[in-house]
Amino acid sequence: EVQLVESGGGLVQAGGSLRLSCAASGFTFDEYYIGWFRQAPGKEREGISCISSTDDRTDNADSLKGRFTISSDNAKNTVYLQMDSLKPGDTAVYYCAAAYGATYYPCQIKEYAYSYWGQGTQVTVSS
Repeated sequence: EVQLVESGGGLVQAGGSLRLSCAASGFTFDEYYIGWFRQAPGKEREGISCISSTDDRTDNADSLKGRFTISSDNAKNTVYLQMDSLKPGDTAVYYCAAAYGATYYPCQIKEYAYSYWGQGTQVTVSS
C-alpha cells in the first residue's frame, strides 16, 4: 500500500522556520519524484517544489525560491521541505505527493503529474 505521511506542521510566528517531512512507503522510492504543494483556505492548490531522488534535480516555484528548500534522504525514503522567513500568507495545508518517472523525466510541480497524495499537514503563521 502506497503511503505518504507528512509531519512537521504547526503554529509559528512570522519570520520563523519549520521543516516538513514526507515519509514514503509502499513503492520504489527512486522510481518516483516527490513534490510539495499547498492549499490555503479559499484558494486553489499550488505547487511549491519537487525533487527527483535519482539525481536530486529540483523544480521550484519562482515565488518561493530563497525561502523554501526541498531535500531528500533516500536512505529514509523521506523528503523534506525547509521553510524559512515564514509569512502569514504561507498559512495553508501542505501536501506531499509522488509521481512515477524519476528515472525518465525531470520533476515538475504540476498537480496532474502526481498519482499519490498524503493527507496534508497544517501550517499556520501568525503575524
